[in-house]
Amino acid sequence: MELRLYQQEAKTAVFEQWDSGVKKTLLVLPTGCGKTIVFAKITEDCVRRGERVLILAHRGELLEQAADKLRKATGLGCAVEKAEETCRGSWFRVTVGSVQTLMREKRLKQFPDDYFNTIIIDEAHHCLSDSYQRVLQHFPEAEVLGVTATPDRGDMRNLGQYFDSLAYEYTLPKAIREGYLSPIKALTIPLKIDMSSVSVQAGDFKAGEIGTALDPYLEGIAGEMKKYCMGKKTVVFLPLVKTSQKFRDLLNTHGFHAAEVNGESQDRAEILKDFEAGKYNVLCNSMLLTEGWDCPSVDCIVVLRPTKVRSLYCQMVGRGTRLYPGKDHLLLLDFLWHTERHELCHPASLICDNEEVAQKMTANLEEAAGCPVDIEEAEKKASEDVVAQREEALAKQLAEMKRRKRKLVDPLQFEMSIQAEDLSGYVPAFGWEMSPPSDKQKQTLEKLGILPDQIENAGKAAKLLDRLDKRRQDGLTTPKQIRFLEGRGFQHVGTWQFETARRLIDRIAANGWKVPADIIPQEYKGA
Repeated sequence: MELRLYQQEAKTAVFEQWDSGVKKTLLVLPTGCGKTIVFAKITEDCVRRGERVLILAHRGELLEQAADKLRKATGLGCAVEKAEETCRGSWFRVTVGSVQTLMREKRLKQFPDDYFNTIIIDEAHHCLSDSYQRVLQHFPEAEVLGVTATPDRGDMRNLGQYFDSLAYEYTLPKAIREGYLSPIKALTIPLKIDMSSVSVQAGDFKAGEIGTALDPYLEGIAGEMKKYCMGKKTVVFLPLVKTSQKFRDLLNTHGFHAAEVNGESQDRAEILKDFEAGKYNVLCNSMLLTEGWDCPSVDCIVVLRPTKVRSLYCQMVGRGTRLYPGKDHLLLLDFLWHTERHELCHPASLICDNEEVAQKMTANLEEAAGCPVDIEEAEKKASEDVVAQREEALAKQLAEMKRRKRKLVDPLQFEMSIQAEDLSGYVPAFGWEMSPPSDKQKQTLEKLGILPDQIENAGKAAKLLDRLDKRRQDGLTTPKQIRFLEGRGFQHVGTWQFETARRLIDRIAANGWKVPADIIPQEYKGA
């Protein structure tokens, strides 16, 4: 099996990290971009080196998927370390292992700490949990590769705590642009769902409380889905099994052919097969299908399990991003979730790195409620809007700075005008003098007409304030008089008396704010 260009780049990057001495590295590929194929090919090269490889996962479906893909892509068979099955005594160089089995102390003790040369963790965003860490710490010398579509975690613990590097990342927008994943159109449904009463536990909304909060809106949601999803193959994610079952029944009354699967479903495999075959056009589930299940013909995703966790949101949407004949886009339904918290994931979470752009994109999509919008176009528009907003804000800020500067005297101009060598040559000597000017000092200086922006230390600010106070007592010109008159060409106004300057300004004002013809500013002696 030939690797795509980005898959080959990913494989090369991983070995470069290991060969350079980095033992624990991470590979990020979006759902649907063949991460299992990539780590199968990496496994093949490791076996050629004579190494033993452990592929570690937390669910049986992922282990079966890895073993199947390994056999098809490389021809390699593998042993299994799960429940009663064990790899010990097997001649296979590759083992697919259940973390729930291997984490047990009795099981781990059966392996020398150098038994595996390489460990590959599928869905590596789970690897910070105690169960994974117990296994990984038992094999301290193994080179480790974590493979994930979603490099952040619900409990907000950074994967960088364990992995030493990111070997390679292929992004969702790039995969869509290069034709490996389906374009996504986001559709904001103008149905306001009040989630403000739902509390948070372990970094995300409590599923039980979401189910209760969602119940009053299910009928309205079903009605909205009838407008947009009737001709589509739809997967709906819900917070609870009972909510999922209730919604399935409701959809069927609205004319859909809906089915539901959960962890207890005895006929789960049959239902999934029937859904893929087209017997059902909607599949409801309570977070069961977030990992390890692929149905490329899915062309609509409805997220009724609001989340703060980007990784979980990406996993849900990822069930519909694969390419399929006749499928020109994935429709993603988003609702107007009303919550007191702003961290809720939206379609922007799939594509935006910048939080400001994500917020603007979400706001734009809400304004376009009822109309599907391509998320790449939406992100581009939001980026342009944010740049325009920043430019507008900067223009206002610059205008305000100019306005301030027109009203205020630069400290250097003031010092030269009053011929104060002690101020212009000032060097702070004590610790407090070297610290930045206080807010109170800056506010007082600005109030008295001095621009404080260029004053670097508290000592200089204190000396200026003392000088200004003494000048007031001595009846000398103010900074504002200096700015006004020197701006019209008068010299060293800082040495003048306050009253002299005031009378001259009154004459200029009476002359329509123009200097009278009989006065030559450069020759005028105000002292």
